[in-house]
Amino acid sequence: MTLSRRAFLVGSSAFGLVSAAPVAGAGTIFARQRVIDMARALAAADYQPRPTVPQEWLDLTYDQYRAIRFKLDHALWAGTDVPYVVDFFAPGLYFPRTIQVSAVSGGMAEPVPFIYDDFDHDPALVPPLPVSETLGFSGLRLRTEQTEPGRKSEFCVFQGASYFRAIGYGHAYGLSARGLAIDTAEPKGEEFPDFTRFWLETPAPGKRNIIVHALMDSPSVAGAFRFDISPGPDCVMEVEATLFPRTELDHVGLGPLTSMFLFDETNRNRFDDFRPAVHDSDGLMIWNGAEEVIWRPLANPRKLQVSSFIDRMPRGFGLMQRARKLADFADLEAHYHQRPGAWVEPKGDWGPGSVTLVEIPADKEIYDNIVAYWRPHDPIPAGQRLDIAYRLTWCAAAPVETGMPRVLNTRMGAHDDKRLVVIDFEASDFYAEGHEKVEPLISSPHATITEGILQENPETGGLRLAFTFDAGDNDFAELRAELRKDGAPASEVWLYRWTR
Repeated sequence: MTLSRRAFLVGSSAFGLVSAAPVAGAGTIFARQRVIDMARALAAADYQPRPTVPQEWLDLTYDQYRAIRFKLDHALWAGTDVPYVVDFFAPGLYFPRTIQVSAVSGGMAEPVPFIYDDFDHDPALVPPLPVSETLGFSGLRLRTEQTEPGRKSEFCVFQGASYFRAIGYGHAYGLSARGLAIDTAEPKGEEFPDFTRFWLETPAPGKRNIIVHALMDSPSVAGAFRFDISPGPDCVMEVEATLFPRTELDHVGLGPLTSMFLFDETNRNRFDDFRPAVHDSDGLMIWNGAEEVIWRPLANPRKLQVSSFIDRMPRGFGLMQRARKLADFADLEAHYHQRPGAWVEPKGDWGPGSVTLVEIPADKEIYDNIVAYWRPHDPIPAGQRLDIAYRLTWCAAAPVETGMPRVLNTRMGAHDDKRLVVIDFEASDFYAEGHEKVEPLISSPHATITEGILQENPETGGLRLAFTFDAGDNDFAELRAELRKDGAPASEVWLYRWTR
């Protein structure tokens, strides 16, 4: 994977917010309970940030850091019958603190040492760097045989704070997930918990999943995570987390996702760009506890905005990419049409709360300006253990059958002195008898809405809904639209927040 400047921004966001973790010695007995006990012990003590790497590493330029590349034939488990291999990333530049990694086999954990000679480093470009026994890695990458026999290709990366990314077959890296989000968009600033230590269970020959354990620490919380990862057409992760708050967590985000949205056909006029759209994700999808399926197109507002979708026990939520044609972006390098979505499926009772969407103004595509997560209604008290579990699927489309025709695209533009909205719904048996039997329902508490017009779209085979609205003197307007047939839902519910 090529590390981009955008990835550097992800890593740098956690500076000053990482902490020290106990380091097990060679041949230490390992079990998940050990990680939980370590997290509990961390939370019972004052937070202690870990030391940074030597200054020479921090002084590396962007090009110098990129020139330090891990040798693939030095990967963990390379040349063995283990079906996976693990590559590592060097510290330095935007990654000032390191992680420690151990390999687990037969119930015993052995530390993986940092060996500088495991990396290619052109002496003409990279200056001499100090190396000690305490130096570690900044992240790790998982590879296994997938679509090409005999070739192990990458599918998952953990690097920077508690960020991680994965892809399925034919995907290109895009949005990220995080272990936990704390105080996102709060005036006092966001806290970024950090994965400080990893344990990798050695997969047996022929095994199609790999288990990764991680220890988390930050000023407010410590935690133990277990990831059961299965690569494939969709990359599926079974996530278990045990959290121990040091302080009361009033604003915590579970199952957080982070993505980028710059523009599409709703705000195209703001950007002088040859491409018709630039985004890793184009919408937030929610299947709520009331069985309602919501599609909220993403926005790039001029001011920070936060949307909360109150619920109890959602069936799932995720940031998705529904634009799937090269022509949707006309970008031959970024391949935005191949970026995956990520779908979070809670397990157990997460209680009351809300799916929260944070949209941050951005003027460049290097910024991850979209965050989505589940926010519990009640604060989590200090000292209280919290266990959560969820399935996280990296996919081209949400891995659920809701029975509701999806929103394919949203367009907006001027229409006289009003705003015109055009929504395309995918083909469905609901519309087999023609659009005359389908009724659009459109509403807004902040704007005057015209009666919607339904037309059949010959390109998609579905229906197109068009309407105009006038927000008057309001600076924003919440808009809602859906299709119904015989009084029952016949599409996803389209929600949008327009801002002046």
